[in-house]
Amino acid sequence: MRRVKTTEIYERALGGERVWMRGADGSLARLPLGHPRVVDGSFESRVLLLCTGPTIDVACGPGRFVEWLAERGTPALGVPALQRDVFGQLPGGGRWHHVLVMDHNLGLGADPVRLLRRVGELLRPNGTAIIEFDSPGVALGVRAVRLETRDAASPWFPWAQAGLDSAAELAVSAGLEVVSTMSDSGRHLAVMGRAA
Repeated sequence: MRRVKTTEIYERALGGERVWMRGADGSLARLPLGHPRVVDGSFESRVLLLCTGPTIDVACGPGRFVEWLAERGTPALGVPALQRDVFGQLPGGGRWHHVLVMDHNLGLGADPVRLLRRVGELLRPNGTAIIEFDSPGVALGVRAVRLETRDAASPWFPWAQAGLDSAAELAVSAGLEVVSTMSDSGRHLAVMGRAA
């Protein structure tokens, strides 16, 4: 299998090619990019209805959440993680009403607590973070993964995983608190705010 840059395989996924995430343990799962557009009435659209003010989507992928919000008049900004450091300087720090971390991107940087602390820095004092988690029962940890197509693979890189049942523990470690949770269609998320 030909070795290529992670960004090349991700671009191929955005172009419609099937891409999988392979774990070093042999596990294989389709890369969770979701539908190219948010479908009204879907779980994603119900989640986005929680965003009633300026929203930043950390690791926005193709930007479908930002597009859906903007079409409804909600100011939104997407941060493509492969093109910009989400831990670096971003506009509006401390003023965002909502921060999205969807499509299992809590694994980004292989350190969920660090990512959630960053999310807290972006939020205004009474803002909310909407964080997608793995299914309950998935152990909190870091594993080596790579992206694969039928003929190419990226280098291995570390990726965190965390089931919804670890949301409260992670939130506390990051100075946040879980306000509510949602589960539907095999997807799970926690809504968090800054800890009092």
